[in-house]
Formats: sequence, structure tokens, C-alpha cells
Amino acid sequence: MQKKILFFTLTILIGVSTSFTYAQEMNLATFQESAQVVVDRSISQNVTASITLQSTSIQEIKIPTELEQSIRDDDRITAVIFTNQNQCVLGVVDQSCIMINVQRNMEDRGIIAIQDSTKMIAEKYIGEINQIFDTNAEFHSVFVHTDDKTNQALETSGAISGKGTISAVYTLPMEDTNSMYEKVSAILIPKIIRDAGGFYDVAKKMSSDENAKMTFSMIPLDSKSLLQLRLSVMYPNTASTISEMSPLEFLQIEEIKRSDYFSTGFYPLNSIIQVVILSPESISISDIKGNIVPTQIIDNEKIPTDIKKQGWIFDPQEGEVIQGKYIFGEKTSIKKDELKFSLVGDDIENKKVENKNIELDESIVVVVIITIVAIAAALFYLKGYKK
Repeated sequence: MQKKILFFTLTILIGVSTSFTYAQEMNLATFQESAQVVVDRSISQNVTASITLQSTSIQEIKIPTELEQSIRDDDRITAVIFTNQNQCVLGVVDQSCIMINVQRNMEDRGIIAIQDSTKMIAEKYIGEINQIFDTNAEFHSVFVHTDDKTNQALETSGAISGKGTISAVYTLPMEDTNSMYEKVSAILIPKIIRDAGGFYDVAKKMSSDENAKMTFSMIPLDSKSLLQLRLSVMYPNTASTISEMSPLEFLQIEEIKRSDYFSTGFYPLNSIIQVVILSPESISISDIKGNIVPTQIIDNEKIPTDIKKQGWIFDPQEGEVIQGKYIFGEKTSIKKDELKFSLVGDDIENKKVENKNIELDESIVVVVIITIVAIAAALFYLKGYKK
């Protein structure tokens, strides 16, 4: 079901223009900013806060036209990733990575044939990718993803890892996240967007944190590519102690403002705050400080009935996975206290979390840092409005 929703929402994004009128005069831009806080009580016991800037327009996240077209036309490439995460795959330590993910050719027999075939494809593109980022990444290894447990646990699409995916891994010296984000964002993000502030300013501030990491990903689609620049900060071993959720605390700010890039019209779905809570036992939320947006159920999904109102939509509101999305409505900023809510459950009361010892794919960190449900976060509601 998750994959169907993802495919449906991405298809809508690609098909619509940058000015899309609904009954409430809602516009939709290809550029999106999202803030996400993941409280993982089931797997890592960490809290990860991130800012993602994404677009399907190579004018808003600048990738050379010919390279984007060439990668998209290669039906075996599933993703291109540039990250300074500590261990992008098993065997890489204290180095940044460029990974070119390739779908396995079932005609390749044996590990040598698989590795040679993957490297042959990746070698066609690494030179220009190095040129774009002003890097000199050198071939390290070919990593074969042997199972799909990560994607099943986190409900990801499989573009980043999963059985049948092979990564050609290129490495380069580790760079601190602050300077890396400054450099890469200047290369990829146009000045008009950087100067517009919003979530970009939050990411820039967070990049100075000692636990901050940066990831750029390019996921080819049928007619365009999904481009993401993501800055994340991990708070190790903090998930089990959280009883009151304050998203902006993990984003290290008192108030979050939307980008002025959207000031020319009403773009309520292009700035989204999202909270995901993974728990080994059923939990629920209570004592919500901010507003709850009125919703209707369409195809078993909660869809807001009035996008001019700011507030939370929790779907589901209880269980082992809780997802909350906050929309700004007609407001341009939200203060810290407006986003707080409490978590209720036996494991929270006891501050004990069962460790299920889930064995995950070695690239778990890269998967978490790129997406859990971030790709569809700002598009989630379009299914209801399209109807």
C-alpha cells in the first residue's frame, strides 16, 4: 500500500504544473521543504531530526540536463547518493561516499559478474558526478544488498537499498558537515531559494552540530528525477526517554518559518513538519498543545477538509507506528509550544524499550538518513484533493 501511495503521489507531482488551482485556490510548487523528526524506539533507539529540500525541477536543484537525462534513461540505475554518513556501507569508515545504485541484471552469474557489470555502469557517470560536486571520489567496492529487512521495517521504497540492489561505492576524504553543506547547497540550490530562508536556514544552522550529516540523493523516475538535499542530526539513545514530544527542540530552534520562495501565492502543502514514532508496543498521543485540523477519510486516509487552517493531522494516532503531519495553513511561521504533544504507553511510563534485535541490512544508516516517508510527506494529501 505504501508503494502505491508513493507512486501515485509522485505521479501527480510530475504531472501538474507549478500553479495548480483547487476549490480553495491552492497552488503546488515543484520545490518542497520538509522537517522531519523520527523517534525510533523499535530499532536504533535514536531520534533523528532532519530538513529535506526536494524538487523534480533541475532548475530548483541544479543538475546538468544531459547527465540527469542520461541517468534516467539508464533503466538499471535506481539512485545516486552523495553522503558523509560515517558508514555508508559495510567496510567504509571515516570517509564520505558517492554511491551509484544499480538494479541487478539477472543474466549475471556469480559475484564477479555482478560486480563487473555494476562497476561498468557506474564508471560511465562517476567522472561527471565528481565534476559537479568538485570531488575526486575513487572506486572503493561493489556492495550487494542481500535482503529487504530494512525496507520492510521502515516502509521505504527500495530505491536506496533492498534485495536485488547493488551499490558501486566511491569514497573520498571525510569533510565536516558544516563546510560540506555550505559547499553543496551553493552548488545545487539557486541563490533565490537560499536567500528566501525558511527551512534552508534551519538546515544551515543544524549543520554545525557535531552529529550532523548531509546526504544528496537523485532517484530517477519515468519523466523526471526526484532530487533531495537532506541535513540530519542524530540524537543517540534518546528515544526511550521521551514522554513529551517537542519537534522544534530537536531542530534546535524556537520558531520555524516557511520559505519566502512561496510568498507569491498560497502553497500550503509545500512546507510540512512531520513526526514519525516507531514503537515495539502500542502507544498513543495526548495533551496536544496546537490545533488539530478537521479531516475526512478518503481511501482509509485522513485528508484535511480545510487547508487554510494550521494544525496537526495524525494518521494513525495510536499503535506501533504513529505519523503526524503539521500544515501551516495560511500562517508563515509556527512557534515551539504550538507543536508539543505527549506520548502515552506502558513502555513510556516505565522508560523501558524492548530490544527485538532486528538484523538489518548494513546500509541501515543511509536508508534512515535519506527517507522513511519523506518523499511523500508533502504530497500525502493530494490524493484527496485530486478526487
